Amino acid sequence: MPIQIAQDPHADEVLTNDPFALLAGMLLDQQFPMERAFAGPAKVLDRFGTLDPAAIAAAEPEAFADLCATPPAIHRYGRSMAGRLQDLARVVVDEYDGDTTRIWTEAKTGEALLKRLKALPGFGEQKAKIFAALLAKQLDVKPRGWTTVVGDYGRKGYRSVADVVDADSLAKVRAYKQEQKKAARASDV
Repeated sequence: MPIQIAQDPHADEVLTNDPFALLAGMLLDQQFPMERAFAGPAKVLDRFGTLDPAAIAAAEPEAFADLCATPPAIHRYGRSMAGRLQDLARVVVDEYDGDTTRIWTEAKTGEALLKRLKALPGFGEQKAKIFAALLAKQLDVKPRGWTTVVGDYGRKGYRSVADVVDADSLAKVRAYKQEQKKAARASDV
């Protein structure tokens, strides 16, 4: 099933066909609308010509930052995120020989997968859990114990980007996130 997170046919095709694009989209998914974050890798591909982690890692940092910050930028903080993308690409090259899928295909347990994801630049606990849930729900990557490590993100419902499969589910995830923020603000009072 093709991924439909970006809600743009070209960007979603890139996410579907390129594992580094999907990982990079998750990296960009912070302080920015999720569908625009996940459209970022397609912008990099269109402007840079490749999403090969080795090429991104080796790119001249200022030129790559300019490319990422050119409107429409890959993120509201395009220059900063360009550096994070290069850091992520370096880890994929250095630790996984440039094969992004090894991050999840070689993880035999959910705990191992979560540990690998949390070790990536820009991936904290929550982002790692959400990406592990996305891998399980949309790519059928389900190492033993994955539901335990991802917690609520593994449940049915509309909690995160892992649950976005079309425009309707995107709207439901967005509504859920707004409810959570509202509840958090109310509890802080």
